[in-house]
Amino acid sequence: MKISMDRNEMDVKVITQLLNDTYWATERDEKTVSLSMEHSDCIAVIDHGTLIGFARIVTDYTTVFWLCDVVVSRQHRGKGIGKMMMNYIRNLDYYKALKGILATKDAFGLYEQYGFVKSDRFMSKDRGADGHL
Repeated sequence: MKISMDRNEMDVKVITQLLNDTYWATERDEKTVSLSMEHSDCIAVIDHGTLIGFARIVTDYTTVFWLCDVVVSRQHRGKGIGKMMMNYIRNLDYYKALKGILATKDAFGLYEQYGFVKSDRFMSKDRGADGHL
């Protein structure tokens, strides 16, 4: 099992399938996933040539990073893959001095182990049907 940031090892079709099996990206298509990956740092967990975990990080590399799209395939959940990805991210030098943010509905325990704390200061806005504010 290995972690990679090499885009050549990331199959957009597999990542799309993983994301479609989540509560937050059930209808995301391959084009959207591909474009989101182009504008983010991506991390994949690969086991015997099969992508089983994925995370995406949006950042300005100066002040903040947003950790999103963290997903592990159903058959590999509960085996420490999420922790493996979080340890990898935590050890990347360019994120160490940045404020990290994320959103979750059910994985608070995982992220709290890595210094994230619940906050009531953030707001969100869904994308409008016409794509405008």
